[in-house]
Amino acid sequence: MKELIISVSGLRGIIGESLSPELAMRFACAFASGLDEGPIVVTRDGRHTGRMLADAIRSGLCAVGRDVIDADVAATPTTGILVRQTKAAGGIQISASHNPAAYNGIKLFGPTGRVLTAELGERVVAAYRGGEVEWVEHDRIGAVRTCDGTTSKHLALVLANVDVERIRGRRFKVLLDSNHGAGSILGRNLLDTLGCQITLLGGEPDGQFEHTPEPTAENLAGVRASIVEAGAAVGFCQDPDADRLAVIDETGRYIGEEYTLVLCLDHVLGQTAGPVVTNCATSRMSEDIANKHGVEFYRSAVGEANVCTMMQEQKAVFGGEGNGGPIDPRVGYVRDSFVGMALILDAMAATGNKVSELADALPHYDIHKTKITLDRDRISAALDALEIHFADATASRLDGLRLDWPDRWLLIRASNTEPIVRIIAEAPDEASSRKLCADVANEIDAA
Repeated sequence: MKELIISVSGLRGIIGESLSPELAMRFACAFASGLDEGPIVVTRDGRHTGRMLADAIRSGLCAVGRDVIDADVAATPTTGILVRQTKAAGGIQISASHNPAAYNGIKLFGPTGRVLTAELGERVVAAYRGGEVEWVEHDRIGAVRTCDGTTSKHLALVLANVDVERIRGRRFKVLLDSNHGAGSILGRNLLDTLGCQITLLGGEPDGQFEHTPEPTAENLAGVRASIVEAGAAVGFCQDPDADRLAVIDETGRYIGEEYTLVLCLDHVLGQTAGPVVTNCATSRMSEDIANKHGVEFYRSAVGEANVCTMMQEQKAVFGGEGNGGPIDPRVGYVRDSFVGMALILDAMAATGNKVSELADALPHYDIHKTKITLDRDRISAALDALEIHFADATASRLDGLRLDWPDRWLLIRASNTEPIVRIIAEAPDEASSRKLCADVANEIDAA
């Protein structure tokens, strides 16, 4: 990813190669040009390059006449809440999510504290590519003020949706791996308030990652061992901006990110019935849980913005993405690892079950993901051929091509930034999911 990746949700690139302070500043100014009056919240995820980009972005925003609320290091879901709390015109989170330390980027929030809709994001991209920045005269330059107590409102919202005393009574031993990202700031406080005995890894939000940031089973091998050594009842692993959560059980087994959403969903629907929304690349487990509780289930196109928009349209009580991103509208329309931790602990306290037992009680499928190189001008014909080849499946073109059977599904999506297609298959067992992906690759090669 040596070229800058620009999308409706923001941008991402490698510092010193594709992403510079000047470019970040200009993108922020393009964002500000389409906002109503009011200050703009600026936060960062703890990466060592974040302060540099924040300095440039604050300067640029002031130079186009915008006031800035500087909240320094904060988790992405906290940023959304701060936008609402301060009645800001919008927010900018400086983060490259799960990418390695060389990367950084920008995520954009609208005045309601959610990530921008696709339509608004496209306007920002168009303004940025237009290239013109309207600098103001000296007497109209904006001011910067710092924001204190950045996590108090977020903490209160998360706690309001669980039985705090019930959790406190269990005195759970919890290992939290924030991996030197932004998650430890609220994570430590949340777990302490819930009466947990905490083992904290990577608690200093300085971006000095102790393992590759994406919370996958491979990257968390050392953390898994630490959970067993600590005698923890559960391990929670965040990505650098803390909008994603992976779960490890008391035996050191990687339960993973797909299960995060489903564990939360099953618990929430046991208390409050209502529609559920996930994206079309998320495990079928969520649909099974919705059916179990007799509620409506909806799939959106891939992307947090698409999930949030559909959740608002359908008045969903819960939703999210299978990358470890639960979205609880009672807290905010942002993926939120803190929501995940609190709800899973509440489920453990309510049932008396270990997290391994909660996970084992859920429907089980195997997901396999792969990708193949394919020129853009061949994608449309390839999808048409696949739909014909898999004629016994129910086909959807909501986002790429999704093919559904009673017990398995396929999703084939073209990348927005590379000449590749991504293939995701879910089936009852690993051999079946791998075979589905291989069948797709063979069919595309033959087309």
